[in-house]
Amino acid sequence: MARVILALCLLAPAAALVAPMNVRAATHLYSDANTFGQGPSLQWDGTDTTTSGAKKLSQALEDADIDRKKAVEEAERRSKWQELAREEKLKKIAFMKEMPDDTPAGSVSEYMFKEGVKDQLDKLDYDLVGLLPVKQRVREIAALLVLDKMRRKLGFDTAVPSLHMCFTGAPGTGKTTVAVRMGQILAKMGYCRSGHVVVATRDDLVGQYVGHTAPKTKEVIKQALGGVLLVDEAYYLYNAANDRDYGQESIEILLTFMENNREDLIVVLAGYKDRMDKFFSFIPGMSSRIGNHIDFPNYEVDELLEISKVMTRDLEYEMSADAEDTFKKFITRRMELPFFSNARTVRNAMDRARMNSAIRIFDTAIADDSDGNVSADDMKQITAGDFQIILDEANAADDNAILA
Repeated sequence: MARVILALCLLAPAAALVAPMNVRAATHLYSDANTFGQGPSLQWDGTDTTTSGAKKLSQALEDADIDRKKAVEEAERRSKWQELAREEKLKKIAFMKEMPDDTPAGSVSEYMFKEGVKDQLDKLDYDLVGLLPVKQRVREIAALLVLDKMRRKLGFDTAVPSLHMCFTGAPGTGKTTVAVRMGQILAKMGYCRSGHVVVATRDDLVGQYVGHTAPKTKEVIKQALGGVLLVDEAYYLYNAANDRDYGQESIEILLTFMENNREDLIVVLAGYKDRMDKFFSFIPGMSSRIGNHIDFPNYEVDELLEISKVMTRDLEYEMSADAEDTFKKFITRRMELPFFSNARTVRNAMDRARMNSAIRIFDTAIADDSDGNVSADDMKQITAGDFQIILDEANAADDNAILA
């Protein structure tokens, strides 16, 4: 009994201490409950989150349904296309089984004339002097296209050949002219829609800041679709010394279009041969996509004289024999000076000769002892003296001089 009383006496102070703590804890919990009950999370701000969520779910379901319908339609179109291709293949097989082996496909010359290819090749011979290897390669490409079209007429399987090209050579050797002729030949043969030529350089394709290159390159490609895109001095698109150069982005876009749009875009890269070879070593994917590499040799003196005669003929002038000799002396000297540009230098020389001829006729007409009349024959003549002026300038220039 005494032990029980002693235990109760020891527990009483502890209970007295615990009781006040429980009251405070209860009061604190009640206060927190009031604060929680009045907090902003339970106050309505006028937004119906349930309706908004329902609308988002409804929109998501609708979008998913649209995507599903598009996928079904695409699958149906693909299935129809495959079925049509299968039927066409069976028809072709049946046609070729029934076709006698001696069935004529037609005359090559007839195709050349009917498709307008012969006319374009004749124009190439008429407009361009020399360049026999280039003309031969163009004829080879034209022959492939003609025979390919004849094969299709008989039902043979054909594939679009790689028509992307690389023209290498010095300035003024006719690269742009040949590109124009190739575009017209390809259009005549049905390998491109219009055959027009768009000439572009690095400045036309590469931007100056991030995000600028892709739109510029795609815009130029868009202009060239259906024809030929001639990228002059294409090696400037790649700058090996600058990893952040934007030209790489332009090259990647060109590669994509060259691969995926072979039937609607012919890309021709042009420039000096050694620089183009170095460019291809950096961009091997570009070289593998180009099936035709054509080198344009420099013109000889006699060929440059023939070019001057062609320009004289087209401009309705006449050159005397003495004028031809003086021109040959000029062009021989000019080839020794910097920045010689083959046919472009000839064109500049002809422009200077025409100007000298005009000055000569004008001064003669206004002289005191002249009646002022000028005949048609006078206005057609380019004399040796007209070329002698530019020959004297070339002879007087040192080896570092810059002439036209």
